[in-house]
Amino acid sequence: MTVIPFTKMSAAGNDFIIVDNRRGTLDIHRGKEAAQRLCRRKLSVGADGLILIEASQTADFAWRFFNADGSEAEMCGNGGRCAARFAHLNGIAPPLLTFETLAGIVKAEVMGEVVKLQLPLPYNRTADFTLELEGEDYRVNSITVGVPHVVLFVEDLPNVPVVELGRKIRFADRFKPAGTNVNFVSIRNDATIAIRTYERGVEDETLACGTGSVASALITSEKRGITSPVSVLTQGGEVLSVHFTKEDQKLKDVFLEGTATVVYEGKLQEEILYGDR
Repeated sequence: MTVIPFTKMSAAGNDFIIVDNRRGTLDIHRGKEAAQRLCRRKLSVGADGLILIEASQTADFAWRFFNADGSEAEMCGNGGRCAARFAHLNGIAPPLLTFETLAGIVKAEVMGEVVKLQLPLPYNRTADFTLELEGEDYRVNSITVGVPHVVLFVEDLPNVPVVELGRKIRFADRFKPAGTNVNFVSIRNDATIAIRTYERGVEDETLACGTGSVASALITSEKRGITSPVSVLTQGGEVLSVHFTKEDQKLKDVFLEGTATVVYEGKLQEEILYGDR
């Protein structure tokens, strides 16, 4: 029976299953199925996503990222930080590294447990528009940071119905067919925001979202004048740092910084990957 070594990692409360797949041990064409099976909590390893480290001719490595529901995402900030540290710890890449994603080549720097990841430059930004849902109007902003995000400013963050409202926005006609991630943001002071996120692909609130933290920080900077670096307090309690520069009102050099922790290592059995369960 084939067994596949894996590492469980966590970043700000987002957890991931990471497999060194440079030799093709796990059939990439079955990545969707593998993610659906492995990410089930209580029935399997359990995680927000599955990361496959692949060989690359243009970077230190490539990755394929699958959400818990099996959908493949272009980018994941916290997952990217875990992948970078995994690659460095396993001799795949140096501390200053690059890796290939569906959103382009990404740079990262591994500094012990802390990883600083460069995000793709944002695009598709639309500010202050009204989204009507079931007779209610919501004032929102949207931006793509590797993956699409909606950002809403709220006064009472602890009592926001993140799952109920987030799901409505995620599946709103305006964002079809791909859908969107949804971030609810509260401004704490002139350097700190707090967020809660409904993640597309997980289809639930998560303890953190890396690209959501970046999207929220960038929108807050533009709308409320907060300057870099922005501290982002996640639902899991960890604070992420978002760095960016502007030149002629254009964003440059967008980075997400925070810890990426190794939880444990194990071996996946063939029956959980391809069995009938």
